[in-house]
Amino acid sequence: MPRLATYLPSTNPISFLPKLLLITTLTLFAMLVQAQESGSKQIGGVITATNNGVSIIPSFTLGRPALLFDLSLSGERFSFDPMLRFGMDGKPWSFVFWGRYKAIKDKPFTLTVGAHPAFIFAERIVKVNGQEKTMFVSQRFLAMEVAPMYKFSNRLSMGLYYLRGHGFNPIPPDNSNFLALNTVVSNIPVGGDFSLRINPQLFYLKVDDTSGTYITSNFTVVKPGFPIGFQGLVNQKIKSTIPGDDFIWNVGIMYLFSNTYQKK
Repeated sequence: MPRLATYLPSTNPISFLPKLLLITTLTLFAMLVQAQESGSKQIGGVITATNNGVSIIPSFTLGRPALLFDLSLSGERFSFDPMLRFGMDGKPWSFVFWGRYKAIKDKPFTLTVGAHPAFIFAERIVKVNGQEKTMFVSQRFLAMEVAPMYKFSNRLSMGLYYLRGHGFNPIPPDNSNFLALNTVVSNIPVGGDFSLRINPQLFYLKVDDTSGTYITSNFTVVKPGFPIGFQGLVNQKIKSTIPGDDFIWNVGIMYLFSNTYQKK
């Protein structure tokens, strides 16, 4: 299976928890300062159990069942959107701490920009005082995104998505570029007040000196006011020199929650 571990070379173990706590604390502090402004605020998220954890870049996977936490604390324009991924055994896979800004909103054309620090974890056998031990190691990344989108109707939107990443590690990968042409078809009735959302993408991915093109699509079935939903994904390699399987798929069950409050 194509996995992020393909690009996770063995490194010296680092004490990542204090750094994660520091980043989380600083980000939450910034969001709390922003939350002091008047206006509506929303806290919500999606918890997904899936047979195969798939990354933000869908050509990379965990290669086994995973539990995904996609959370959001949002205001009028700013949002803090942490993405926490774990294997079903409880071991961490990746932590991504998004900060996003809606530069253009409430119009047919929207523009969102964002950035995040990310930590990718893997078990490695390392030598400590001459003895081999199994430990978690982490690779650190910093990335930014730009997402313009045009809404043609309540059911059809199209846009681009660009993600640029850089690794801060002694061994590659150093740089990645992900560019996708997005189409979103939503509010498709499927019976019983449930609706289907389809998000096909044609994307180009470059990781250091390797590159490839792929086609992928997400499928989501939800019901307004009902907390349980279903999702699926398929990803097909068109042509690529990046290591990984030609075809990837997953299915999952989602728990959705949200709460809106007014700050006066």
